[in-house]
Amino acid sequence: MRTARIVEECAAYYHITSRVVDRRYVFDDAEKERVRKTMRAVEGFTGCEIRTYAILSNHWHILLYVPDKQEITDAELGRRLRLLYDSTVVDNVMGHLAGLRESGQMEAAEAFKAQYTGRMYRLSEFGKMFKQRVSYSYNRRHVRKGTLWEERFGSVLMGGSGVLRATAAYIDLNAVRAGLVKDPKDYRFSGYGEAVGGSVVARAGLEEVMREGEADSGWGSAASKYRELLYLVGEVRGQAETGSAVRPGFSYEAVQAVLDQKGRLSLGEVLRCRVRYFTDGAILGSREFVEEAFGRHRRHFGAKRQSGARSMVGAEWGELYVARQLRVDVIRVPVPS
Repeated sequence: MRTARIVEECAAYYHITSRVVDRRYVFDDAEKERVRKTMRAVEGFTGCEIRTYAILSNHWHILLYVPDKQEITDAELGRRLRLLYDSTVVDNVMGHLAGLRESGQMEAAEAFKAQYTGRMYRLSEFGKMFKQRVSYSYNRRHVRKGTLWEERFGSVLMGGSGVLRATAAYIDLNAVRAGLVKDPKDYRFSGYGEAVGGSVVARAGLEEVMREGEADSGWGSAASKYRELLYLVGEVRGQAETGSAVRPGFSYEAVQAVLDQKGRLSLGEVLRCRVRYFTDGAILGSREFVEEAFGRHRRHFGAKRQSGARSMVGAEWGELYVARQLRVDVIRVPVPS
């Protein structure tokens, strides 16, 4: 029995992810670029906003903001359709809509228009559309049939101070955990890598993450703060005469030892590990946020459950809590490359 998806009726943040069937490594750099372009096109059409992302060889992660639904003019509908469809399709759609309006069939025109606008500002539509379009493109070019994805996309509802920054960093460190790069700025199929490369839209996404209610200070300030979060850790380089690391950093063996002894990692250390809270926790955020969201989505949890917020183990999580108290393989140290 699959876990029910927690979806808000109002604007909200989600960490969403999906994996290729059989966990096969099918996306080389050229495929990753196609996936990235599809992702941005679906973002533009749906009106959902990508704060950061990571596209790996067999899976992807996105920190997604789904705004409240907005009214879409006919002209805006046409612009968005052109992000996904060729000019012939768009011209036919817009011509039919214009014809209905010119003939005075306003209700029919709005119903027809809703076939497209109804797919905007919705988490489920973003995920479904993105996966379907990637599957269709990949299958057509590789002459294959069948599903490309292991299962439906996973999602975790996010909210509260600190959670967006931690989740964004966790996503942008994916390539580091996978051993593809040492420095996350060098992985161009990620929000941070794209932003460092000069992408305006990628920078805007991370600026929003780092703002969290603070005054807008631009990319320079946001980049500096975000890099500090990403670089709380790094490979330990050498030892002083006392035996301590010359530059404190991430040691696979030391981190595993802490976990084996049921100790607590720093936030910087745990973000370099694989953490199921970010993918399977259902709701992740401040205690207040988790409790309030739990109350709104009470039907998705056991009848005997009295409260929503659960403490997170294994690290110094600060004020972060989760709705599902996971017990197996919560934190796994990646195998060093």
